[in-house]
Amino acid sequence: MSEHHIKTVWSRNGGPFERGNYDRDHDVHFEGGQVLRNSAAAGAYAGNPDASNPEELLLAALSSCHMLTFFAVAANRGYVIDRYEDAAIAYLDKDADGKMAVVRAVLAPRVAFGGDKQPGTEDYAKLHERAHAACFIANSVKTAVELRL
Repeated sequence: MSEHHIKTVWSRNGGPFERGNYDRDHDVHFEGGQVLRNSAAAGAYAGNPDASNPEELLLAALSSCHMLTFFAVAANRGYVIDRYEDAAIAYLDKDADGKMAVVRAVLAPRVAFGGDKQPGTEDYAKLHERAHAACFIANSVKTAVELRL
């Protein structure tokens, strides 16, 4: 078992605080010292378009976890990876209970392999299936996570 800690910090800083009129920007402090400027999603949620938002952070966690798990699965099978990119999308909508939720996430990883051992189409899909099944974050959420290979 392991524990992971963050600290979320927001302050009104003398600004207004009333229905629909308050600053949504806040900082997320990570254990390693990194500080991330976060906000609500821009547009309908009146957030800062220059900051990340919770929906993006959830998607980033899903994408990053899949990638790191994929690395472990591929390395265990003797593959070498030179480059990995994922243009992932999260869909925010009402769930079956009528509540707003990230109802679906689509990961679209593109992987460049190095070395002599190259996976065929079927082996490539199996590597991703194994990574998805073992991803801690995907196993922790009820959002449907799809792989678009």
